[in-house]
Amino acid sequence: MGPETTEVYAPPPPAPSSGWIHRLNTRVADSFVGRYFRLEGSGHPKTREGAVFTTELRAGLTTFAAMSYIISVNAIILADSGGTCVCEATADDPICVTNEAYAQCKNEVRRDLVSATAAVSCIASFLMGLLANLPVALAPGMGLNAYFAYSVVGFHGSGSLGVTYREALAAVFLEGWLFFILSLLGVRQWLARIIPRSLTLATGAGIGLFIAFIGLQPAGGLGVIGGDYSNLVGLGGCKPEFADPDHPYVCLSHVLQRPSMWLGIFLGGILTAILMLYRVRGAIIIGILLVSIISWPRPTSVTYFPHTPVGDSNFDFFKKVVDFRTLKYTGNAADFNYSKGKIWFALVTFLYVDLMDTTGTLYSMAKFSGVMDPRTLDFERSTVAYMVDAFSISMGALMGTSPVTAFIESSTGIAEGGRTGLTGMTAGLCFFVSIFFAPIFASIPSWATGGALVIAGSLMMRNCADINWSYLGDAIPAFLTIIIIPFTYNIAYGLITGICAMLLIKVLPNVIYRLSGGKIAPHNYDTADEWIVPPGGFVPIWIRRAARREPFWQDVEEAVEDQVGPEKHHPHHSGSSMDEKVSGKNIDARVAEAPMH
Repeated sequence: MGPETTEVYAPPPPAPSSGWIHRLNTRVADSFVGRYFRLEGSGHPKTREGAVFTTELRAGLTTFAAMSYIISVNAIILADSGGTCVCEATADDPICVTNEAYAQCKNEVRRDLVSATAAVSCIASFLMGLLANLPVALAPGMGLNAYFAYSVVGFHGSGSLGVTYREALAAVFLEGWLFFILSLLGVRQWLARIIPRSLTLATGAGIGLFIAFIGLQPAGGLGVIGGDYSNLVGLGGCKPEFADPDHPYVCLSHVLQRPSMWLGIFLGGILTAILMLYRVRGAIIIGILLVSIISWPRPTSVTYFPHTPVGDSNFDFFKKVVDFRTLKYTGNAADFNYSKGKIWFALVTFLYVDLMDTTGTLYSMAKFSGVMDPRTLDFERSTVAYMVDAFSISMGALMGTSPVTAFIESSTGIAEGGRTGLTGMTAGLCFFVSIFFAPIFASIPSWATGGALVIAGSLMMRNCADINWSYLGDAIPAFLTIIIIPFTYNIAYGLITGICAMLLIKVLPNVIYRLSGGKIAPHNYDTADEWIVPPGGFVPIWIRRAARREPFWQDVEEAVEDQVGPEKHHPHHSGSSMDEKVSGKNIDARVAEAPMH
């Protein structure tokens, strides 16, 4: 997830192109566009190998196909918070689970969120491609939206923090501008690299479990899991007539018999997984569309439009097909009440989770596309990329969505041959077109996206393979982080638990080891992950260069060659002693002075 490795994806050789395609690629490469985006054949001194105009367009379409599921999934998850709807609670229904008026309001919020998700994804992806020249698309992040909806605000506003949807949007808005400042100063990159590696990996895995858990529940997914009076959770999936009238998510009998649940499991889950096994582009969106199309006809047992007031309203909106919807419920809905202490608690957690999520994805995509500089351990225009991400977070909050982040699905476009910002811009234009098809995206049922959530969670669990399980000082804090996040329905509690456990279980034995002169060492201490302060110190490099009246705007590669010479490269940390790593003996001090974009 971090910048430890330097492998670069080697694309397959391009297939022979027809005459007009070749002429088009040649003309674009020889134009201002080609030189700006450093296409192959443009003559730019830093041409990106394999970057061809038509290939970039195809890669952008592939990226959009891989991540377009977020338009409906994000809206479904965030709408579970209730949005700006007001719950008229009763003793029998304290969180408005059976309130028809509240359900109708939630549907209106979800329709707004479909448009808002598409709009902010369009802006963020287009700007990332145009300004940072990276083949990366952005959208409201999975995990971050679940934390926003289920932890900060809570299902139907029942969160333990006592923060409303409007106040949570204010926290996200301020987070974006704080990130913008941190990105401008270069601190964001430094902070991301100082977090212990095992804890970072465990956070991603815990969020994966959290997302999968949501995908299995009736509120935001398949409905396989429901409430249980003796075990807290149990099997669900019963028809409405067999559920508890007072608690519709608790099945009294006939579990796993709801047809829509099995439709979502087989087509949205198993079929999607099989398509992914065969590397079918857009497998997730194919599964979601199949389940949705089958669920749209009304006279079926799996219909999304039952003959109820809510079903009739949904069907009337669905028949519009094409519609430009203004954000009546979520647009500019933030309540900037920063005097409330719990908002700051949510803000700090947003800062940490989003910091690691975006940084890890950007570094991974930079390495995958071959734009990482091994000498500076940074990628081209990294500061611009972080600033675009930060700006998009604040703009998304004004539209009513959770934090925006770089999407790992961008790797599908890179694998297709995307190397420049044209890939991200193409994906952004696809999101723009989707804004006008809000009725279609708003009519995707939760059981169509539940399988996608479970699959996304399983992919995030791959982080567990890289956690250092051989040393308990890394393993136990990581495990606690992973398990606490889904069990408490709160990412913040998992992070706090992991950090506290690491301070007690890892840092304390390390202090004893140092005080004893190395005589009292815990078992497998030599295998512990090093906690390394990144090179260059805390003060941003461009500020230090400006203070010395040096050209701090100078290109990274040129500045490094000025200081270390063209033959020098940044050495990798290869020893096993924590003392040696922390002291920085293996770090070339001159490279630490190289500027960051």
